[in-house]
Amino acid sequence: MPIDTLATWHRLVKERDAAGLDALLDDEAVFHSPVVHKPQVGKAITQKYLAAAFQVFFNESFRYVRELQSANDAVLEFTLELEGIQINGVDMIKWNDAGRITEFKVMLRPLKAVNLIHQKMGAQLQAAQA
Repeated sequence: MPIDTLATWHRLVKERDAAGLDALLDDEAVFHSPVVHKPQVGKAITQKYLAAAFQVFFNESFRYVRELQSANDAVLEFTLELEGIQINGVDMIKWNDAGRITEFKVMLRPLKAVNLIHQKMGAQLQAAQA
């Protein structure tokens, strides 16, 4: 039986459960970062980026404010405040018929937010490698 991808994603976000990503991501998942030019290909690297995002993005102010969905993809608009900066962005998620995420793209605004997220995600990814 296929995974209910969006319900699972929302549960992982709510519970801040980065460990749950393993069952949700396809082996060939691709992650598109708002600050890294080249797509990150493969489950392991996609999981690293998303786990770091769980640490950086998902504070008490994080909210999904709009959701557009079709059969195998969705666009989730979010807002949050980080270090006094109001951040607005979208998660664009595609999944296969088994419900596993095959592509995850994050877009952010304004530029101050992109710069702050670049700095914080870089530090989180460095810490994860240590």
